[in-house]
Amino acid sequence: MSQPAIANTYEDFIKGFHPKSGLDLKFYKQNQMQRRILSFMNSHGHPTYPEFLKALNADPVLYDAFFKHLTINVSQFFRDATQWKTLRETIIPLLVKSRPSLKLWSAGCSSGQEPYSLAITMMEYFSASKFSILGTDIDVNVLKQAKDGVYKQNDFASTPPEFLQKYFTPSDKGQQIKESVKRQVTFQHQNLLTDRFQTDFDFIACRNVVIYFTEEAKEMLYKKFTDSLRPGGILFTGSTEHLFGLNHLGLKPVSSFFYQKQ
Repeated sequence: MSQPAIANTYEDFIKGFHPKSGLDLKFYKQNQMQRRILSFMNSHGHPTYPEFLKALNADPVLYDAFFKHLTINVSQFFRDATQWKTLRETIIPLLVKSRPSLKLWSAGCSSGQEPYSLAITMMEYFSASKFSILGTDIDVNVLKQAKDGVYKQNDFASTPPEFLQKYFTPSDKGQQIKESVKRQVTFQHQNLLTDRFQTDFDFIACRNVVIYFTEEAKEMLYKKFTDSLRPGGILFTGSTEHLFGLNHLGLKPVSSFFYQKQ
């Protein structure tokens, strides 16, 4: 029986990590990703790629911590308040004017703060409109937290106090999101780069997900998002993710970080 290749180099490591994780790191910028990996290895006492890969395969706790480190699951409710104000006052009114029912997707939703923020926005300001919300992420552990719906105080730095009172219940573990909000969101495991997407979305939020992607991977992903939007649908990107030079995809800016499919 042939022995698996030893991951002596970064390229060997990402090849060895891919089958276990489903995460193909060749789609990520090498310099930044290699720094993140080496930083984690050093802080956990693993000096070489072969030894580290062996440890990941043997230790589920280490593997989960490393996967979370790579996928950078940092989120908050109503993160970037100015953009949520634009969403509430300009973007959603534009969408509800032309559609009786909205199909919304939070892509790379981490532990659920973004899709739940969307649900609260719809319930609070657009209660006459029907809507469905999908939240997807590649990390099964953050999806479990999203489905549990329990959050710590630092998740609410940008949350209006009245929303915290109205849509959450204090518990011994933190703040529990109410069932009325939970019911509005469906969560699914998904690899954005390799999985097929649903179609006919009115709104897709993908924010602070593509920071470490190569330019080729970004273009591929934005094309997939565009194909998944209905004509007139909106893509919402992160505050460092301007879509310069992607006019050929058929997206036009309607406000900062909001792009409409032609």
